[in-house]
Amino acid sequence: MTGAASQAYGEAWYWDERYRKEPGPFDWYQKYPALAPLLRLYVRPHQRLLLVGCGNSVFGENMVQDGYQDVVNIDISSVVIEQMKKKYHDKPQLKYTKMDVRNMSDFESGSFDAVIDKGTLDSIMCGQNSQEHAAKMLGEVNRILNDKGVYIMITYGDPSYRLNLLKDLQFWTVKLHVIADRWERSSKKTWDLTEPLPLQDDSASIINLLGPKPDVHYIYVCIKENDSARVDLKAEVNEQNYS
Repeated sequence: MTGAASQAYGEAWYWDERYRKEPGPFDWYQKYPALAPLLRLYVRPHQRLLLVGCGNSVFGENMVQDGYQDVVNIDISSVVIEQMKKKYHDKPQLKYTKMDVRNMSDFESGSFDAVIDKGTLDSIMCGQNSQEHAAKMLGEVNRILNDKGVYIMITYGDPSYRLNLLKDLQFWTVKLHVIADRWERSSKKTWDLTEPLPLQDDSASIINLLGPKPDVHYIYVCIKENDSARVDLKAEVNEQNYS
């Protein structure tokens, strides 16, 4: 993939063109069966969940087959959304809407229990004005999640690239899980997907644990704090600073 192409990842025209040429199903990073044990820890089958940047993945279909009842899918590409609406017209548990994750104003605040992101933030981080667009996306994710809602991000971005971005917003508490890159399953080192890694304020502890350039995907589980708890926490910190 050329640098010019990766910089267009946040543009609708790029994905429209790509999905016209490549209509077959494709799952970024990880497929549902590999992630299912982790998702079951944080998302219940009756809860309303959102898959952002769904593309033509079968991830949502697999979730419905596994008992999830309300799976909303969005993508910036009108081409792929129309393809998926036709494909799943007989599955009411799956809903597809064209939408930019940086502006989800059609969704009411607090209307989802979970948001799942496989590579969408990564694609935004490849483009121009990446920090600004990433902040818009994460702000919208936070807005549409209800209190104690969860944002699950599967990414190549290790903590030195992603942790500060997530924590600086002060929206949520963050847990980190890892899973072997699906193309590197022959690796001798394995990790328990369902056990979070010890996460400190910097990335040093993770680097020491995993070693340099591990063949893993990082899974950040961000649990939204309710507004009153966040206000209380800030007040406590301020009191400590001035006492």
